[in-house]
Amino acid sequence: MPPEESAVVNDYDLLAESYTAMSDTEIQNAYYERPAVLALAGDVAGRRILDAGCGAGPLTVSLRERGAEVSGFDLSSSMLEIARQRLGPDVDLRVADVAEPLPYADNAFDDVVASLVLHYLEDWGPTLGEFHRVLKPGGRLIVVVDHPYAIHMLQRQAGQETDYSATYEWTETWEIDGRTMPMSFWNRPLHAMTDAFTAGGFRISVLSEPKPVPEAEALFPEDYRMLCVSPSCLFFVLQAE
Repeated sequence: MPPEESAVVNDYDLLAESYTAMSDTEIQNAYYERPAVLALAGDVAGRRILDAGCGAGPLTVSLRERGAEVSGFDLSSSMLEIARQRLGPDVDLRVADVAEPLPYADNAFDDVVASLVLHYLEDWGPTLGEFHRVLKPGGRLIVVVDHPYAIHMLQRQAGQETDYSATYEWTETWEIDGRTMPMSFWNRPLHAMTDAFTAGGFRISVLSEPKPVPEAEALFPEDYRMLCVSPSCLFFVLQAE
């Protein structure tokens, strides 16, 4: 019997429990992306932080453990249910679409974290405008995106005639716990990212290509070596001007 397949693209409601279990333990999220975000955020005690596209809330939990006052939103209500179980009823978690106007007041946050979120959007302009609006003057936007050249090379290796200088949609099929799911993302060159940040009223203060945390080497030796020489993500800290 073939695996169950969803006709809906990027259906995290269907994948919520399986995706959460995977991302809690595998190298890409648990030992690479999240530790790097927390290192870039630094001392967050007392800061109001919005976790944009928070999913099941692992990063939100870590930020709160470090003393931040956290809020989060996600398009997937099923992912948010898991986040609520982790964070409890006192944390402001909302169903919202990162591509639409956000349900928060102006100047509400010291920091916005958008980790592996913007790659779902063809046009970053409205979303960056909303992030700028909800940030206090001088607030920080911490962004993690797929490394554009890594995606470009993956597509070329798969036989796709992609142009690194273009902004284009790409798709792949995820297989998790016997389910197959079509997933769609947008890739854009580095200069298009930096142009969008500048147009959105942000100044780049950090551009980082970190390595996984050292303890990942014993757990995932092959993946660890690969990420050390071929980063899969870019990390930005942006200042709202």
